[in-house]
Amino acid sequence: MTRPTLLITGASSGIGAATARRAAPDWDLALHYNANLTGAEETAKAARAAGARVTLISTDLSDPANVAALFAAFDRDHAALDGLVNNAGVVDIAARVTDFTPERVARMVAINLTAPMLVAGQAARRMTRGSAIVNVSSAAARFGSPGQYVDYAATKGGLEVFSKGLAQELAADGIRVNAVRPGIIETPIHAKGGQPDRVNRLAPMVPMGRAGTADEVARAILWLLSDQASYVTDTVMDVSGGR
Repeated sequence: MTRPTLLITGASSGIGAATARRAAPDWDLALHYNANLTGAEETAKAARAAGARVTLISTDLSDPANVAALFAAFDRDHAALDGLVNNAGVVDIAARVTDFTPERVARMVAINLTAPMLVAGQAARRMTRGSAIVNVSSAAARFGSPGQYVDYAATKGGLEVFSKGLAQELAADGIRVNAVRPGIIETPIHAKGGQPDRVNRLAPMVPMGRAGTADEVARAILWLLSDQASYVTDTVMDVSGGR
């Protein structure tokens, strides 16, 4: 049987890498990364060991024009696209809105909202009935992240609205669109935002009393991509320990 093909953006670490590793026994993979070649190669090595055919694609999604390059590279190695995980995203140093710069906000919107919208549009052109898209949002979309990442939260809120609209557009074509909303998850993104201790500080606020893992989010993503979720679309799944 022909194995389905899954494209994952931001697959060099965190949730993207965990999703690739968990998907590898059942999917062939196109793994996008920006600058972390070492992480991308480690993810690809693990996926290949689990049976996947893997393509690595390096693209800077802060420039919307590069989405076309991403799919040009995809098309060279893959004849079809059956699943998309829109995972690539960034935070910035914690700051109040009064201290935001135009450059910070433009970068946040470009990577966290503009790029996933354009990537999903290109993906949908290549998909057929039975395919699925999962957009990776954040519990910040519900909380707003005041005093820290209001811009990040706003982009994730926008991504959820986009997911809803796209799900309605593609439902008649048999393409499902859902989102996951991770809470406090142990990933490198916290250190990239200048708060390497953030998980330990916030974990006590979670009703389950701990942070989640990237693998736990990956399991939710892969369920939404699977035939087990064949009647699930236009849904945001919280993976947040009850918070």
